[in-house]
Amino acid sequence: MKPEAAREAPLPPEALLSVRDLRIAFADGTEAVRGLSFDVHPGEVLAIVGESGAGKSLTARALLGMLPRGATRSGSIELQGTTDLAAARGRRIALVPQDALSALSPVHPVGDQLAAAVRSVSRVPRKEARARAVAALERVGIPDAVRKARAYPHEYSGGMRQRAVIAMATINEPDVLVADEPTTALDEERRDQVLKVLAEQREAVGAALLLVTHDLDAVRRHADRALVMYAGRLTELGPAERVLTRPLAPYTAGLLASLPQNATPGRRLPTLPGTPPTPDGLPPGCAFAPRCTLATGRCRHEEPEPRELDGRLIACHHREEA
Repeated sequence: MKPEAAREAPLPPEALLSVRDLRIAFADGTEAVRGLSFDVHPGEVLAIVGESGAGKSLTARALLGMLPRGATRSGSIELQGTTDLAAARGRRIALVPQDALSALSPVHPVGDQLAAAVRSVSRVPRKEARARAVAALERVGIPDAVRKARAYPHEYSGGMRQRAVIAMATINEPDVLVADEPTTALDEERRDQVLKVLAEQREAVGAALLLVTHDLDAVRRHADRALVMYAGRLTELGPAERVLTRPLAPYTAGLLASLPQNATPGRRLPTLPGTPPTPDGLPPGCAFAPRCTLATGRCRHEEPEPRELDGRLIACHHREEA
């Protein structure tokens, strides 16, 4: 976890990863991600947040060249000069998946799988790859790593499996880690443990982190910047502390108000009315307008474009007119 002063420090101007006008469409022509642009800077933690269906995980998968069958991508994704995402995967950009159990092969020892990840990008002897696998397991806090490297995933606890996939993602010291909902379905104690290990390993290899999550508390504690998505588009992007304490977008404010920890004792917990639209059921204008108490006629007919305001990006007509 970074100190508050570090979070407010200015980011370097150069981008490690640049995404411009990213669009992801399905075979029927509906777009699930619609014109998304952002940068990831060296060493930073950028969190992507929003309700289910916002396009967060699709965006993360696009960065790794791992879109589902039938989905197509347009726009540009550049990782320090390269656009060959498949070639960069595992070497310069790596995934920490949501489901550690399904991410590991049940028929191969965990150490063999980590060693294979090493040999997939480096022509090193098997003995050296094996030694690096054991060292990676030790780094993430797995006890008796030599013996555990010979064990199969079903012989690991759930928390140890999650540590193992973090070890696999960081074993080749990538420039960017993409963590797609790494704490989903974990209890609070295991969630904190996983986030701590992820933060330690990210810092150990000097990687930037793109954290896809529903957990706004994790964003507050671990992220430098937060990108709020709604219906496949950017709603708000800025320093995490300011986005979470002084949101500019009505959607961001609604998300935060609905958190139990922000409830006023004795009062009913506010909720966002309605549900997010599906990609094939987008309303005209701003996609959030049907759920927004501040929506005007302009909101219902004209989609807002992101613009800079108070050191962040925001897409909201209300803020343009305020």
